[in-house]
Amino acid sequence: MTTNVSPLVDKWFRMWNGDLALVEDVATPDIRVHATKLDGGELPLVGREELTGWVGGARSAFTTLDYALEVGPVVEDDLVAMRWSAAGVYGGGIPGAAAERGAKVAFTGMDILRVVDGKFAEYWINSDLHVMLAQLKISA
Repeated sequence: MTTNVSPLVDKWFRMWNGDLALVEDVATPDIRVHATKLDGGELPLVGREELTGWVGGARSAFTTLDYALEVGPVVEDDLVAMRWSAAGVYGGGIPGAAAERGAKVAFTGMDILRVVDGKFAEYWINSDLHVMLAQLKISA
């Protein structure tokens, strides 16, 4: 892929940082998300509406949650890979969490995204969710 993906990646991080109106700019209408649920199962998400709900839901448990690009983007053909970090403050609402409101969390992850016609069409996320769960005192 010879296209500069930096503007798309910038919007992707702005979306994860709370500007959910950008979902339409960064994702195809039928984007497929491959992620792990808190209980370890596969999270089947398809479409912008489900992506918006998932990102909004993830953010809703935190009073602040800021994502930052650490490495990348690395681009090969139609794939974009990057490593990110997230830091925030727990606001409550995650079932099974024993952490007090105001507890600080920090975790990292890697995304691989497939680009079609200048937007992300498929998304694989691999994060150290276990680190966040431990910080929130959620036992498996």
